[in-house]
Amino acid sequence: MDSGRPNFFAGPYIDRRAEEREDVEWARAALEDPQTLYLLGSGTRHLVYTQPQPRIAFLGRDMAAAADHSRLVLLGWFRERRCVLVEAGDEPPVPLPDQASFEELRGLAPLLAGEEAGLLAYARALSIWRSRQRYCGACGAPTAPQRAGHSMRCSKEGCEQEFFPRLDPAIIVLITDGERALLGRQAAWPPGRYSTIAGFVEPGESLEDAVAREVMEETGVAVTAARYDSSQPWPFPASIMIGFRAWARPRSPVRVSGELEDARWFTREQIRAGGSDLLPYVHSISRRLIVEWLEEQPSRNDAAS
Repeated sequence: MDSGRPNFFAGPYIDRRAEEREDVEWARAALEDPQTLYLLGSGTRHLVYTQPQPRIAFLGRDMAAAADHSRLVLLGWFRERRCVLVEAGDEPPVPLPDQASFEELRGLAPLLAGEEAGLLAYARALSIWRSRQRYCGACGAPTAPQRAGHSMRCSKEGCEQEFFPRLDPAIIVLITDGERALLGRQAAWPPGRYSTIAGFVEPGESLEDAVAREVMEETGVAVTAARYDSSQPWPFPASIMIGFRAWARPRSPVRVSGELEDARWFTREQIRAGGSDLLPYVHSISRRLIVEWLEEQPSRNDAAS
């Protein structure tokens, strides 16, 4: 059962205040506010201090004032202060602070405070979308940012289509048959690492249909029931992971295909014995799904849930 605790990268870490994006003078208001925080990005990397404790290297007004306003994105209010993403490109317009560097989020995330990791995930997802929406998908003309950077509009007269950020929905599911959990691994993962089954939702498919299809395609196991658990933003590059618990008939055989190198049933004792070397990363929703199952009281009725 969902405990109500948000997954990593999620939660009320920012007040988005979407209505503020409609103000065409939003950038001037941000620059005039001495409390505004500026988050600097370069592609998919962001400026952070890595020592002594990793944290975002927020900058002051000079950075934004020197940047092209088309590279500014209003993220919202973070820790009760206006927060703006500055997309600096490869050459920042002003000198950077000592001991600050551009770093990728994936490896750094577990070391950051949860709210700062969430903010960087949000900024990363927007940066990737903006970089991929520089031209109109209908006519090919250049696009220009609107709504404080949260939409891109075609510049060609007569077309002027507006594009908004898109997410790729993916299901991620822990399947059990009562006393065991079904886990799989990909060849590129560290030796001994197993995780839950996952895959993208296809057009015309419900989430529940995607769960049943992905599990069957990857493992040959038929799902008898599924229940939503929780979700997680996953900006690598632009997914929303929709977590499920699912059930299969006891002693269902496994047939590996698709992207998996291996898949098998694990008892609670086997997973506990494998420890951190077997489990996925601590900040992933897959880890949460597995740990919640490990902590449940086993029941003979589990397989029929």
